[in-house]
Amino acid sequence: MNIIICDDRIDDRKNLSDLLSDYGEKKNYEFTITEYESGEQLCEEQSALEACQLLFLDINMQGMDGLKTAMRIKEKYPKLPVVLVTAYMNYALDGYKVKASRFLLKDNLADTIEECMDDLIAEINKNRRILEFRFVEGTIKLYADDIIYIETELHKNVFYTEKGTFQIYKKLDELENELKNMEHFVQSAESVDKSIVLFPCSS
Repeated sequence: MNIIICDDRIDDRKNLSDLLSDYGEKKNYEFTITEYESGEQLCEEQSALEACQLLFLDINMQGMDGLKTAMRIKEKYPKLPVVLVTAYMNYALDGYKVKASRFLLKDNLADTIEECMDDLIAEINKNRRILEFRFVEGTIKLYADDIIYIETELHKNVFYTEKGTFQIYKKLDELENELKNMEHFVQSAESVDKSIVLFPCSS
């Protein structure tokens, strides 16, 4: 899981990173944690945000504060879970304005991080659908959001995914029937070479 921590205090970033690492080790999760020291810096890192699955934001940062940062990021990535972290309880209501998933106080992170992560990971996994196909390369399980696109020509379908490229021989209508209950796909116009491309889209 790709996690981002954005906080202008290096000691607070380290504390949260250590707690998340300890949680991952305890629960047998593999985390990639990236740290940023300002909202401005984070908002410039579009590739990192696209890969991010969970964002921890300090509210009281110099320059662009956490609330403004969350608003800007949520405009482009509305489904990204955002956890607001602060030393001040009076910011709690502001979390609702930016549709934050959770609000945590820095003073008791050690006591609350496990429950927070248990809930968030359960929600994230619930929203990730698993697909299983008998490819030429063998039976492989994929998360729907691992699929970049599918190119199909006659009965040959090529899946381009985060895990690699896989082939399967199946009629287009059969393939679409399997995908319809798992993820919404947009079909491109038929190209000159008679191939059709299916792109996953967020609902």
